[in-house]
Amino acid sequence: MEFIDYYKTLGISKTATDKEIKAAYRKMARKYHPDVNPGDKESEKKFKEINEANEVLSDPEKRKKYDQYGKNWKEGEQQERARQQQRSHSYSSSQGFSGEGFSEQDFSDYFESMFGGGRASSRQSSRTKFKGQDFSAELHLDLKDVYTSQKQILTVNGKNLRLTIPAGVENGQVIKIKGKGGQGLNGGPNGDLYIKFIISNHSVFRRDGNNLYANVDIDLYTAILGGEVTVDTFSGKVKLKIKPETQNETKVKLKGKGFPIYKQEGKFGDLIITFHIKTPTGLSEKEIELFKELQKLS
Repeated sequence: MEFIDYYKTLGISKTATDKEIKAAYRKMARKYHPDVNPGDKESEKKFKEINEANEVLSDPEKRKKYDQYGKNWKEGEQQERARQQQRSHSYSSSQGFSGEGFSEQDFSDYFESMFGGGRASSRQSSRTKFKGQDFSAELHLDLKDVYTSQKQILTVNGKNLRLTIPAGVENGQVIKIKGKGGQGLNGGPNGDLYIKFIISNHSVFRRDGNNLYANVDIDLYTAILGGEVTVDTFSGKVKLKIKPETQNETKVKLKGKGFPIYKQEGKFGDLIITFHIKTPTGLSEKEIELFKELQKLS
């Protein structure tokens, strides 16, 4: 029978710790598990080899013998067993082991006879609980959609999932919904669902965190003389007083009129308004004369 390098089978070094062996086994067993690869003979064969490698390397005594005999570990172990049998007179001393004529099917038979209960242990290992696969999904919304909490129905892996989306989620934000991923193996926990929010913005506002920003045009006369202007917010229209002699690019903060703070009910950022003064065009002759008079006075 061809020598099997169990360390290579698990993808670890000969100095691997028990913890590293366990982690490598769990990773590879999950990858090649028959439930994950139904009908795949190669994966089934690989899964069998992984279990046998784990049975040896996870047991300190068996690993010691494996390391001790190296390439000839099969013959060395059998010779030791033969000596024990001779001392106990339980079996005929003529019984020996040549290592020849073993088929691929005989591998597990020999493994079982050598270490005792190998097959049963492999079956037990195949029942190791594994967490199900995590799922990822994208949810596309508009900025106005996430100004308030809302309910959505997502179809994930053929199943409808009702979600309550808290107000204030941000573009690119990812939330985890525990247990809504793939089904666990052998009674293991389900995987999780990760939802990434892609939020487009078709409003007049620019969002930066919890604050909103908007530009508002005012005419020259209102900027000079003062007056009143109506501005939009996500919660409705608001009237603002314009002070006389307001300068271009003047900023006004509307406290609490920004975006809701994620998972902090009743709390909002601010809305910052920037005034842009529009220069009048298409002036009449009378208006031009008046501006010239003002120019002389200044």
